Amino acid sequence: MVWPRGAKQHNSCHMFTILDEWALFTSHISLSSSAGTTKKTKQLRSHSRAQGTTHCALQGLCSPTQHTMTTEPADVESLHVLYQSDDYIVVDKHWDIRIDSKMFYEKQTVQAQLRHRFPQLADPSTYYGFRFCHQLDFSTSGALCVALNKAAAGRAYRCFKDRTVTKLYLALIRGWVENQTQTLDFSIGKNSSEGKTHMMCVKGTEGCENPKSCQTELTVLEYGLYDGDLVTKVLLQPHTGRTHQLRVHCSAIGHTIVGDFTYSSGTDDSPYRMMLHAHLLHIPLDPQPLLVSAGDPFLPTVDPKWIPQRSLRTVTATVEALLERRVEEDRKIKEEAKERSRRVEEERMKLRTEEESDEHMRLCQEWLNERAGD
Repeated sequence: MVWPRGAKQHNSCHMFTILDEWALFTSHISLSSSAGTTKKTKQLRSHSRAQGTTHCALQGLCSPTQHTMTTEPADVESLHVLYQSDDYIVVDKHWDIRIDSKMFYEKQTVQAQLRHRFPQLADPSTYYGFRFCHQLDFSTSGALCVALNKAAAGRAYRCFKDRTVTKLYLALIRGWVENQTQTLDFSIGKNSSEGKTHMMCVKGTEGCENPKSCQTELTVLEYGLYDGDLVTKVLLQPHTGRTHQLRVHCSAIGHTIVGDFTYSSGTDDSPYRMMLHAHLLHIPLDPQPLLVSAGDPFLPTVDPKWIPQRSLRTVTATVEALLERRVEEDRKIKEEAKERSRRVEEERMKLRTEEESDEHMRLCQEWLNERAGD
């Protein structure tokens, strides 16, 4: 979702937050059934209407339910566009397809799909023709942002670099997770062991090189069965962006992602795909923030092998709670920054006053010396 220019200044008494964007998003885009609409969503929508913000046009945004999710493999035609503007395209990347490739035999890539659908938008000054703002693994599906010019790529890159981007993933993981909400805090490094150099690993693993700190928030949504095996549906929020972070973190707690052939030591090969999906992407671009959802592919209507048995919370309610917490964290960060600036200014003024006092004393002493000489 992208706001028209000036939307942030629509009401000088109100400052848009990601929660306001989510309220408008859910009021225009059907992310769940009306029965799943939470009280918080309704309150946010009412607040947005009171601020006069629901008149903002939602330019180019497609509902994730407007294309049929499928278990069929990707082809050059199967590019689902979630959002398009002069600066960005956000697509719902298919599972088991690379973003780009320099290998001549790699015919099925998102790059090839974009060139096929939008040949006029390819930039000849770049190797691939399109600037991908971030990465998704070969096996991961979901929201993927593409910049259509260098300036737009720079704006998005700064948001990712400053870690102001919010990314939420849905996953089915093996077993039933006992701790319904937890922070996975395992440093991840490159696996240098023979035969595993294509993998990452947690700190302490034999052959783990240059591990770096990374954290993931895990929230349990549902317990159920996949093809008869115990499975948990979770929402994952990475706070860092290490390679294979979500896959390694889930494996580290003994709950590998369903269909993750690599981190199950090659044993989990029966599902048609790896069950990891980039559900939501929020990039706080200025002046037009971008908020896009790629829906939920892990539903019995899409894959009958997934049978939910006990639901703890809905995707929509969980997303709202996480976004609300993000707003509070951002507020605290801004307040702390403001307080630091105030202290720096006070210290600067204090030093300036002391310098002025010293200068005043010097001038007075010079005057007294001159008078004494008279």
